[in-house]
Amino acid sequence: MTLERDVEKHFVNRVKGIGGEAYKFTSPSRRNVPDRLVLYPGGFVEFVELKAPGKKATAGQIREHKRLVDMGFPVFVIDSRQAVDDYIAGVEDR
Repeated sequence: MTLERDVEKHFVNRVKGIGGEAYKFTSPSRRNVPDRLVLYPGGFVEFVELKAPGKKATAGQIREHKRLVDMGFPVFVIDSRQAVDDYIAGVEDR
């Protein structure tokens, strides 16, 4: 059984493998922020919420994601190792 931490570890390793950084993101003053603040060469910034396979973002997380998207930041919800690989393929295609 794959756990969220397994998906997260795979994600961090894959991001680093293409030259990015995936900082663990927490905010003491704001609940429901995405798990990772992802930085790529060239100044690209994205937020990523990682979940165990089949798990979905909570209502509070969805509200926070919408707030970030409305400000112009991309937010991704990723729930499997395959979804990580698909995300990385999309980054590499940019």
